[in-house]
Amino acid sequence: MDHVIATSMVAQHEMAQRLGMNASDLTCFGFILEAGEHLLTAGDLAARAHVTTGAVTGIVNRLERAGYVTRQADPSDRRRVRIAAVQAAVDRVTALYGPYYARLTEQFNDYSPAEIAVLNDWFTRTGKLMSDYLEELRET
Repeated sequence: MDHVIATSMVAQHEMAQRLGMNASDLTCFGFILEAGEHLLTAGDLAARAHVTTGAVTGIVNRLERAGYVTRQADPSDRRRVRIAAVQAAVDRVTALYGPYYARLTEQFNDYSPAEIAVLNDWFTRTGKLMSDYLEELRET
């Protein structure tokens, strides 16, 4: 597992470099994509990335200058800004990650539905465990 995590971190840096950004910015862009139509505020993004609101402002500024995101007024509170992905940027990221995800899909096809259910359970529970542990570390 340590090898997979380390390789994933190295890959994240490589992917970010190919997209002209750093790994933190790519991670935040991933959170923006994950939110889909439920556009995040800077505060939402800061909480997900576990960075200060000041740091997230810099991240959003860089992503906006690079053409990855736009800021949109919140329709329910015009003082609040939401962050939206730019479709051309989504297309660039999808083109880069697409072959990797296609290979993962092919690999998942080797597993039975019951095995996929176990893998899904493990990843879901492990993701929660990791998030909870990070919160505990930050509180100390």
